Amino acid sequence: MTTIEKSIDVHVPVRTAYNQWTQFESFPEFMEGVERVIQVDDTLTRWVTRIGGIVREFEAQIIAQHPDELVAWNTIGGPPHGGVVTFQAIDQATTRVALAMQYEPEGVTEKAGTALGLVDNRISGDLKRFKEFIEKRGHETGAWRGDVGMEPQTHATQEPLPNQPPETDPVLGDMPGVAPEDYRGGRS
Repeated sequence: MTTIEKSIDVHVPVRTAYNQWTQFESFPEFMEGVERVIQVDDTLTRWVTRIGGIVREFEAQIIAQHPDELVAWNTIGGPPHGGVVTFQAIDQATTRVALAMQYEPEGVTEKAGTALGLVDNRISGDLKRFKEFIEKRGHETGAWRGDVGMEPQTHATQEPLPNQPPETDPVLGDMPGVAPEDYRGGRS
């Protein structure tokens, strides 16, 4: 399992950064390789990606979402990955957007890309493009302010991530620097 942790400071209020991140269908505007995201309902999205000439279609389930704090997900089918994006107000006009993600590269091409740091660089680039996107606009394209708790999956039975010991967290395994209370709404 490969882990990536990245963050970037965005010069918009936390509410604006969070609201824009909930607009999943806008992701192709700043995420390289993401061709389309369809918001099926409040917690289910369908993705089409093209990376290194490989097209993948999969669904992602939002497993935790708390306004102005975080969005956590796991895939359903397709390439196994999960993660959490957190939003921390640095001051009234600046937000730290932090992404922690785990994924399992499939095939020789993906494993080589991971070993060469291509995925790591792509995530950094996506965060920079998100920063440019929201700072240039100065306001979000929309918002969803609903709260999603850690409840059983409603769309499909989630498969455990490969090589995940049963005692680790079902979202992020034993990801360093991220505690379950960081994305389960346990903070006060």
